[in-house]
Amino acid sequence: MKKGLYANIHAKRKRIAKGSSEKMRKPGSKGAPTDAAFKKAAKTAKMKSGGMVTRGCGAMMPGKRKNFKVA
Repeated sequence: MKKGLYANIHAKRKRIAKGSSEKMRKPGSKGAPTDAAFKKAAKTAKMKSGGMVTRGCGAMMPGKRKNFKVA
């Protein structure tokens, strides 16, 4: 399985901390992750732990969940 965006970012930060000459790309520069890439990654970031965890949907406090229809 292919590693995700967040795994790649953390791996690069770890390499930089160890003293590599790499640098993080500035937002908007060529090759840097776009806003769309972060939104896509956020959709799947917590799925491994059993479900979607987002603000406002009651995922953290099921008793406070609002009634809504799932498409």
